[in-house]
Amino acid sequence: MGLSLNHFSIRTVDLDACKTFYETVLGLTVGPRPEFPFPGLWMYTGDHGHYSNATVHIIGIDRKAPAGLQGYLGDRNEAELKGTGTIDHIAFFADGLPKMISHLKQLGIAFRERMVPGLGLYQIFLDDPNGVVVELNYPAEERIALEASRAGQS
Repeated sequence: MGLSLNHFSIRTVDLDACKTFYETVLGLTVGPRPEFPFPGLWMYTGDHGHYSNATVHIIGIDRKAPAGLQGYLGDRNEAELKGTGTIDHIAFFADGLPKMISHLKQLGIAFRERMVPGLGLYQIFLDDPNGVVVELNYPAEERIALEASRAGQS
């Protein structure tokens, strides 16, 4: 049996803030989405021609017409829809570490930097508008280039 992660979904009362975060910060794009009985967006990491590239599904909560979402995915207490709950974070492999750090600083997005012990994998952690923790993983060679550029700036 083979498994691979297909997507993650976020329920939100602020569809626009979520869309803006995943577009502006991570460079995802809005693509085709089935006509579900509730508002939402599918955010793609690549070509819109295949649904498997829809990495982030944003589920809009319509307080005026909640029946479609309740009937399709079930009811959830809106007060509990903050952060990642028992799931600690969502992670992506990425490239362009120096560019991303500069991009986050320009946008005023707070982030935390870490190094995975023994792997050389460099990580950036940030929070989306709903408090979902997003991890970006960069290869060791990008970390080395970043450290060299930081040393040159000192």
